[in-house]
Amino acid sequence: MRYGVLALLLILPWISIGAAVDVTHKTSPANGPLILPIKLTDDRGRDIRLNHFATRIISLSPHITELVFAAGAGGKLVGVSRYSDYPEAAKSIPDVGDSSSLDLERIIALKPDLVVAWRSGNSISDIEKLEKLGLTVFATEATRLEDVPRLLRIIGALAETSIQSESAARVYEAELRQIKRTYSGRQPVRVFQLIWHQPFMTVNGHHIISDIIDICGGINVFASAASLTPVISAENLLEADPQAVISSLSLEFAETGIRERLSTISAVRNNHLFFVHPDFLHRQTPRILQAAQKVCAQLEAVRSG
Repeated sequence: MRYGVLALLLILPWISIGAAVDVTHKTSPANGPLILPIKLTDDRGRDIRLNHFATRIISLSPHITELVFAAGAGGKLVGVSRYSDYPEAAKSIPDVGDSSSLDLERIIALKPDLVVAWRSGNSISDIEKLEKLGLTVFATEATRLEDVPRLLRIIGALAETSIQSESAARVYEAELRQIKRTYSGRQPVRVFQLIWHQPFMTVNGHHIISDIIDICGGINVFASAASLTPVISAENLLEADPQAVISSLSLEFAETGIRERLSTISAVRNNHLFFVHPDFLHRQTPRILQAAQKVCAQLEAVRSG
């Protein structure tokens, strides 16, 4: 949980550039095998070229580790970011440090042919250091729920596991469509997302968590904030008067941080303080739809109660 919170604090207010596969190459399993070399544009807008499929992959974020496994390429991981704890097999893969302290020597020693980075969670300087050392770095970012299957397909293309990644992407897309159908047209609910409590921090409308609030029929009361993870004052919250507070720290933090200090806002008066585990809400992986289902159910409780 600590990793999820600290990583969020590193996020810069950027909007994702959709990584796209070069149209000259086949990327669908239905169209036959992929053609080498692979040319891709990552979420920095940087062109990446692989002359062979990746067989030795390093992940620089726990959620990327999870994405690689979901795309069927977990067996090709030779190094992962600290706190990579899902799936269970990730725990036995060598640790290469975290976003605040990468072990460059270990990364080099592992001889990766592909490093998958988190554009807003890993420092630009670390990514540049790896590239100067001759490593191929593909930076990813999911700012919308639709980005998760896009990234699954990209990892599958890079690692030659497109059959598995396509299957995972389609399952995810079908579940996402069902959630949207179920909760479309619901009565709007004003929502405050709490990601830190000293000081209060939340997310703006460009964050993937805000996308979850939106598909559940919620209104992110700080969607228009300038930064991706703005600091919010007690006065800001009193003025916004959210009907629901969703905490990804713990319900205890919501209770002590919100109830005791802001007893007059609607969410507190009506006892609409909720918790969603950060491993589901903060990680940009297929499991984020479990967070979406929970948020949608919580907002339904607000409407009915």
